[in-house]
This record gives sequence, C-alpha cells and structure tokens, in this order.
Amino acid sequence: MDYFFLFIGSVILILALMIFMKFKKMQARTPQKDNNLRTQKNESGGIEFVRCPLCSTPLAKNEDMFSRIYRPMNTPDQRMTVHGCPHCYPRPEPGVRRTCPVCGKEVPLEGELIARLFNRTEGKKHVMITGCSECCGGKRPHGGG
Repeated sequence: MDYFFLFIGSVILILALMIFMKFKKMQARTPQKDNNLRTQKNESGGIEFVRCPLCSTPLAKNEDMFSRIYRPMNTPDQRMTVHGCPHCYPRPEPGVRRTCPVCGKEVPLEGELIARLFNRTEGKKHVMITGCSECCGGKRPHGGG
C-alpha cells in the first residue's frame, strides 16, 4: 500500500514539473521587449502600440519622433512637420520604408509629413496628419503660422 502512495505522489510531481516547464516555455516565447514599447488607448478603448506614422515601427518608451512645431505657440491649432522616428530618420534601418499614411506614396528622406497639432486645454495634445511633402505639393509652413 505504501508503494501505491509513493507511485501516485511521483506521478503528481512529474505532472506538476511538466506543467511548470510548459508554462516557462510559453513565457519564453512571449517577447520580453514588448514590455518596453509605448502603448496608448485606441478609439474603441483597447490598448495598441504607439507607432511611427511614417514607417509604422512600434516605438520604445525611450524613443521620440523627430518633428518641428511652428509658431505662434499660443494658438489651439498649429502647423507641424514630422520627419520620422529613430528607425526611419535620419537614416532608415534596413527593410524600413517611409510611407505617407494619407496618399500611400513613399516619402523620401528629405521629405516629411505635414500635420496639425491641436493644443487641447484638457487632456493630451492631438496630432492630425494631413499628408506628406509629396501629396501636399511640397507646401512648407511659413514662420508666422
């Protein structure tokens, strides 16, 4: 009778080890670097990665976009240009394409996205991409606004 309990105990221990190993293997398959990526809430309330509007690469928490905001600074609506992220500007990484989210054309390195920055009195600022230097006819904002 003692051998029976020893056998059952051994089977339970082996099963527990197998479950533990399977859990560890699944955990190893999940990329750990995802924890370092920026996230934001989308319109439906779900969570998504913050991506570069030019190359769609997810941005890490320590990565910023290269952009320029034009004066006047005290208005609720400003012109803005977006040059890219560290993955696509100043030099794109291999395999990274800079594409306009409005017209779908490839944006050259000297090109940029043209946007409007809405400075809200409450909550976060909002950026709306209106096109690229290709589809907006190469329009450049003037120093005055």
